[in-house]
Amino acid sequence: MSDYMFMLDSHLNAEQSKAMAEIRDTAEQANLNLFLTGGAMRDMMGGFPIRDLDFTVEGGSAKLAKAVAQKTGAEILSQDELRKQVELQFPGNVSVSISSARVEKYAKPGSKPQVLPATIHEDLRCRDFTVNAIALSLGKASRGLLLDPSNGLGDLERKELRVVTNYALYDDPSRILRMIRLRVRLGFAVDERTMSQYRNVREAKLETRIPATILEYELRQIALDPLAGDILKALEDENLLSLFSPALAGPKLNLPAFQKLQKARQSLPFGIDIRANSYVLFLFLLEEKLSPKERAALANTVGLPKHELEAAARLESKASKVEKEIAAAKISRPSALYSIVSKVPGEVLLFLLMRSGQRLVLDRVKNYLQKYLPAAQEVTEKDVIERGAEPGTPKFARLHQELIAARLDARPKKTVEPEPPPPPPGPGRRAASFSR
Repeated sequence: MSDYMFMLDSHLNAEQSKAMAEIRDTAEQANLNLFLTGGAMRDMMGGFPIRDLDFTVEGGSAKLAKAVAQKTGAEILSQDELRKQVELQFPGNVSVSISSARVEKYAKPGSKPQVLPATIHEDLRCRDFTVNAIALSLGKASRGLLLDPSNGLGDLERKELRVVTNYALYDDPSRILRMIRLRVRLGFAVDERTMSQYRNVREAKLETRIPATILEYELRQIALDPLAGDILKALEDENLLSLFSPALAGPKLNLPAFQKLQKARQSLPFGIDIRANSYVLFLFLLEEKLSPKERAALANTVGLPKHELEAAARLESKASKVEKEIAAAKISRPSALYSIVSKVPGEVLLFLLMRSGQRLVLDRVKNYLQKYLPAAQEVTEKDVIERGAEPGTPKFARLHQELIAARLDARPKKTVEPEPPPPPPGPGRRAASFSR
């Protein structure tokens, strides 16, 4: 195993490792060259948690994604026919992107590109920023081989964002939004050549050519980020937030609420996924101070999905109902609290951490998140299988919950501390005599 493969294994959680193995095996069976690319490589090599898995294949991404979905039960969320990119959701809340290696040629800035198949080397040389232009081969013959034609590793070490080509921001002005998001998220500086290109793009007002679909995609990416409020503030400082809605400025930009959200997220134990719909919670906070007319304008400009807007509108009342249920529950054992709170959507739990004024509710939610949920996740699928249950069956689900309850309700073993030896006699004192 190469050092890079070892590094990758140490950065992935169990669900991500399983998803990657399935995709790699399916690609091998189809004789396709598969590479880990984009944000996954940037985060791994930069020492950040890997949030999503980005794969590039030399060949047909749609066919590979369909085969993977049929094999694993992963859900295909979206498919970009132009750019040959497929988004999937795996069990365990693992987000995956599979793209065909390609080059994009633009007739004019911000126009629809001509997309052509390419090798992985050509693909990497046409990306946005050097830190996103690193690839790791997952093929059997070259597994662990690192490809870095633009010296993205050097920029990661310098903590610097640099465009790959002289026309990266001109060709696709939406990359200026990504630049600001990554600058805040990673805490990197932007090199002078890239800043010069950025200023020229702004002077030509090319940002007005960013399509609504990309604006909505950027909102989703911001929603997933722990520093969502800081990113929104950076966009406001650059006068770019008005692309989404002119109303999102000053007091109507709900920054105090986003700071509370950031604090609530920081209270979660590291590595624990509560499967929150971050976008629904984000939309609620984003729209909270807007008038109905301003909300409608935002939805129309960006093309916000109706079902997620409706979920955001119901979030507060849903949280209020859950708050009353948790407060009124008679809790005698940890498993009883776990049984109630484990059914609550993650975005509702975060909302309660931000807004609940009841100390009992806050304490119970925090106990669940910080004590009971981590303990419950120690009960593995292997533990259940060893007791004779097959995954996916009602017996497996029932036995899994029984093992979790037993783990939570088990009293810690009492340790008997040995008595300390008697102190040595002090100066001028005689040792105590135990003779009769």
